[in-house]
Amino acid sequence: MTVTTIPFHHPERPSSEFRPLKAWHHFRKLIADKEDTEQVFHIIAALRGKQFRKVAKKFWFSDKGQKILGTNQRLIDILDDHDTLKKLPAGTVGRAYVDFMEREGLSAAGLESEYARFESSGKRFNDGIDRYGDRLRDTHDLHHILTGYGRDALGEQCVLAFTYAQSRNLGVGFIAYAGGFELKRRVAPKAAIMSAVREGHRIGKAAKNIVHEDIVALLREPLADARKRMGISEPVMYRRAHEEMRNAGVDPYDLLAPVAA
Repeated sequence: MTVTTIPFHHPERPSSEFRPLKAWHHFRKLIADKEDTEQVFHIIAALRGKQFRKVAKKFWFSDKGQKILGTNQRLIDILDDHDTLKKLPAGTVGRAYVDFMEREGLSAAGLESEYARFESSGKRFNDGIDRYGDRLRDTHDLHHILTGYGRDALGEQCVLAFTYAQSRNLGVGFIAYAGGFELKRRVAPKAAIMSAVREGHRIGKAAKNIVHEDIVALLREPLADARKRMGISEPVMYRRAHEEMRNAGVDPYDLLAPVAA
């Protein structure tokens, strides 16, 4: 195995990235303005912790990790090449992904742009940790496709719980569970919100790590086959929570408006 000359841990990077008070400060800002995506990145950076580094380091020094992370391949260029993805057969991961992104008006570059706002307030080390984090960021919407979680408020918390199980980034886990609690407390106290979030964590823990996949090959794979191969089970509690919210007159995709009669 040939190890890239890029260090996994840049010597100028702080040895500790566990600052709970800083994370809480930015979480309160996120609660005040849920569209302020920059706060998410602050929380994730403040609570990366040792377990995240262990997961990232193990992949970094594997043959597969060196092949993927040791190159200058940008997932954004692949994921935002919608013309190429549209040529894939119907039912593939790539076709499902591009349909989802265009329907929602999203792009991988858009998330990177949001991240740049956070990055401008700190320092990028361009080491293995940064590259692993970039891969985790750029595959976020691919996580939605593979798990079946939507972009509704609960779907986002469940995707983050799934991601936390795979990345072991405490910041991601904090947002998933704290956000789920806020959702249950403020919007749907009788729905199985936290059960759905915990289920997302269990599904992520049992599944193969999406970040460690060959994304180009994954995009060509039939979606049903990819989910089966990676051990991603159905989000039963998420769907039940949606049903319970609708029964209570709450639209899961528009939490500020009642369900039409």
